Amino acid sequence: MNYLAIVLAYLVGAIPFGLLMGKIAGVDVRDSGSRNIGATNVTRLAGKKFGIFTLFLDVAKGLLPMVIAQAAGLASDTVLLCGAAAFVGHCYPVYLRFRGGKGVATALGVFLFLDLIAVVGGVLLFVIAVAVTGYVSLGSLLAAAMVSLLVWLRHGLGTYFYLALFIAGLIWLKHHENIGRLFRGEEKSFKKKKKSAAEE
Repeated sequence: MNYLAIVLAYLVGAIPFGLLMGKIAGVDVRDSGSRNIGATNVTRLAGKKFGIFTLFLDVAKGLLPMVIAQAAGLASDTVLLCGAAAFVGHCYPVYLRFRGGKGVATALGVFLFLDLIAVVGGVLLFVIAVAVTGYVSLGSLLAAAMVSLLVWLRHGLGTYFYLALFIAGLIWLKHHENIGRLFRGEEKSFKKKKKSAAEE
């Protein structure tokens, strides 16, 4: 087990790219909107360009540590733990006193390493859920669960599935406030925004 690689993966995952993109745009994304450092809130506060950059960088910091670890010839378990560490780093970054994002984009990076077909299934469900309901949070929750299910169906009860399940579980945990708002009918919806704009 290469513990140094795992620690480095955590430190890379902990880099708050959303906060940095917001600072470049002149805003602190922790002060407005959902106060989250993820791509959705960056897009909301700083615009699509910065949101797309944040999304790309957050995905990359989940995927690249695993790719590099594998290319370096590290054991399979170490490679998977690098992905887990990068994801945990985003959710609980040491640089921000362990107050990080909800991990969806970084999870996507890890999932891309695990199984591209499972990711396609998750993304399709995400798109459908958001198109029908307007809730990005609901789409993210369903997509995480779908990827875990597909990884299980395609790879069985092994290390790939356990990593996918761990990540999906933590995504659901980090979305507990969103889940509460969904049940209360208070979650922000793109559809409601469009409807309000049309009425105005």
